Amino acid sequence: MDSPAVVAIVGAGPIGLELAVALKEAGVDHLHFDAAQIGSTISWYPVDMMFHSRADRLAIAGVPLQIPDQQKPKRGEYLAYLRAVVQQFDLRIRSYERVERIDRLPGGGFELTTRSAGGEQRYRVAAVVLAVGAMHAPRLLGIPGEDSPHVSHYFRDPHDSFGMRLLIVGGRNSAVEAAIRCQRAGADVTLSYRRSDFDPQKVKWWLLPEIRGMIADGRVRFLPSTVPCEIRGRSVLIESTAGETLRELTADAVLILTGYRQDPTLFEQAGVDMQGEARQPVYDPATMETNVPGLFVAGTAIAGTPAGKVSVIVETCHVHVPRIVAALTGRRAEALSPGAEDD
Repeated sequence: MDSPAVVAIVGAGPIGLELAVALKEAGVDHLHFDAAQIGSTISWYPVDMMFHSRADRLAIAGVPLQIPDQQKPKRGEYLAYLRAVVQQFDLRIRSYERVERIDRLPGGGFELTTRSAGGEQRYRVAAVVLAVGAMHAPRLLGIPGEDSPHVSHYFRDPHDSFGMRLLIVGGRNSAVEAAIRCQRAGADVTLSYRRSDFDPQKVKWWLLPEIRGMIADGRVRFLPSTVPCEIRGRSVLIESTAGETLRELTADAVLILTGYRQDPTLFEQAGVDMQGEARQPVYDPATMETNVPGLFVAGTAIAGTPAGKVSVIVETCHVHVPRIVAALTGRRAEALSPGAEDD
């Protein structure tokens, strides 16, 4: 059992890091965990992906985010920025230490069980902030062959598709950007989308004219109102959304970009109420505290797994940080002191 601390932050994405800076500046002792590296979700975004938000809206902890070409930040630029923030404020992040369990203690506070290369550890804290994000695993289609080696749910680098007959499934930002960039990189691209057309509210505005142009002049084949029903060795069965099998399409590789879901395990273990189809954690917007006293939620984790458009993004979550810090520092000192029990 490690020495107790006041607060544990779980998740080292942008809002988790911004909260760590604020707690440090407020003199609140804390531990900070991430199952992977800082900004881990951003790290599996496509190479050179450009954010939708402006640089000033992605900046955290009062540190300006300057971009060389004065455009919106790209994946690599933002990851470098996050590393610089960690160095500037000398944050101590326990990277690659996964929080596996959160148990409430009878006298108040929590016990966290973690696992890293060094094995299992346990920590007792008075409060926990879950800043775990909302994208932990892909939404699966549940069709035969989806787990084949040539199928991926993550678009990494368009170079990988060079010279390939590539089927992309989806019609929002990720799928449209993948279709454009892979075609530019020399892939033979087919795009299957369950809807009849793209929704301008769900695709970055600068991508729509280009994908429509590529479809119009035949550089990208577009199969609207279709879904794959079976993935075979080098082909995919495509059917209409009405359930009628249309064709067997040759494909060397398949990218299924149909969104991601949150893993609610830690919320459920701690007893947080979850509501609606999205399974959003219940919390007080004024303090970000859930129905479990001492357990807070921050960042995009508040969204659960949204069924429609993703509306909770980094730039809408900065306000969570001062609310949590105020809630913690506004309590009596003894209420913030970890319990005396120890192993």
